[in-house]
Amino acid sequence: MHGRSEQVVDISATADAAKITATPLQLLIGVAAFSAIAGSALSYPAFGAGFLLLVQTAFLIMIPWRLVTVMTSQAPSAEPQILLEDLPRYSILVALHDEAGILPHLIERLAAIEYPADRLDGYLVMEAHDRATIDAALGLPRPEWLQVLVAPPGAPTTKPRALNYALSFAQGEFLTIYDAEDDPDPLQLQESVARFAAADERLACLQAPLRIRRRGKNRNASPFLDRQFAAEYAALFEITLPAMARLGLPFPLGGTSNHFRMSALRAAGGWDSWNVTEDADLGFRLWRQGWRLGVLSRPTYETPPGQLLHWLPQRTRWLKGYMQTLFVHTRSSHGMGWRGWTALSLTLGAALTSAALHALSVASFGVFFLLALLARRMPEAPWLGLGVLLCGAAAAILTTVIGARRAGTPFGVWDMARIPLYWSLLSLAFVHAAVRLIVEPHRWDKTAHQPDIPHEDLSPTLPPMAVESGRAAA
Repeated sequence: MHGRSEQVVDISATADAAKITATPLQLLIGVAAFSAIAGSALSYPAFGAGFLLLVQTAFLIMIPWRLVTVMTSQAPSAEPQILLEDLPRYSILVALHDEAGILPHLIERLAAIEYPADRLDGYLVMEAHDRATIDAALGLPRPEWLQVLVAPPGAPTTKPRALNYALSFAQGEFLTIYDAEDDPDPLQLQESVARFAAADERLACLQAPLRIRRRGKNRNASPFLDRQFAAEYAALFEITLPAMARLGLPFPLGGTSNHFRMSALRAAGGWDSWNVTEDADLGFRLWRQGWRLGVLSRPTYETPPGQLLHWLPQRTRWLKGYMQTLFVHTRSSHGMGWRGWTALSLTLGAALTSAALHALSVASFGVFFLLALLARRMPEAPWLGLGVLLCGAAAAILTTVIGARRAGTPFGVWDMARIPLYWSLLSLAFVHAAVRLIVEPHRWDKTAHQPDIPHEDLSPTLPPMAVESGRAAA
């Protein structure tokens, strides 16, 4: 095994970490703002009406924003090419916990990556107490470049802490992370190198699109949740993130298939071990330090979490991490600028606000139409508010449908009709997340992974990236 390559300044030990959820000043401002708004709305109905109008205006802004993202993301940039002999050393990190059953499939997929073996530097990172996964990894045949690394005992026991430990061993000029269930496009690393080479040195990270598929039968599958989850991912990774990258805005990274310039990642201090969505935090932290983000075209395929029993803890963790990230990045305005604040509001802010209000909105529509049915006439209603909700829902569904089509994800009329039910489940996860943020802010709710064995591999493939020097000259 290689020795430690470079000592990293761990962001987890600084004031910019999520170890402290909210500072006393943030809590004071939050309580004061809530009290002032609630008190004024109750005492002065005109104020309440004005505040409601402000909220509706904010939702109206999301409608043209979604249309902008659809139009901006529809013309992907051409893939650059790179010579095989020019490929630099590349590190791959995979943090594992209780993943003994899926390890054979993971190693097979990592071994299929098309990149010179003598320039790969890979680490399977595990916790010291996870003997089952450690023994399975040591007992399986692995490529020579793929090593087993055991993180020492310590707190918190989270994925970003394991990644930070492995970061000090990584030897590559570039680095990517994968999850246990990932099936990356074999040429993804080559595309990453080519895009970094074609960009300026301020480009710190490239996010590969994550596409959801289930190729084999699984007792944990949920046809409803699986299809909604896949379409939701498609809207994010096929539309929103590419559009934000082309508009020069920061965005929350996905939890896997982030390709980093090693110097930028180390300068940023690695991952925040206390943040349960360390990926979302890192995207904005890189931005604050003057770096920028981009996207790749070659995807990584993942399996959906499955039934509600598995979906809910994962989504609870995501929303809890978004709350942590908002608290962290609103402590100071340094490095954000108007672009940073806009992006933070349109991504994490919008995700949390919509999750909080989805179930209430759906219930409002249900009550309105139930009253109309019982009275056999249209009752008095806040038509502006209902119109805003309808237009916002239509824009969100349109984005989802277009994203699903680009990703090759099935999403039909029946799926569209049921999407309000899926949105309502987000409100359930939001309530869970808010409670967990208070009682267990750093607990990592791990998603259970099982092998996804296909009957036959029908995955779409893209043309090769690298070319031989003679062909390039021709």
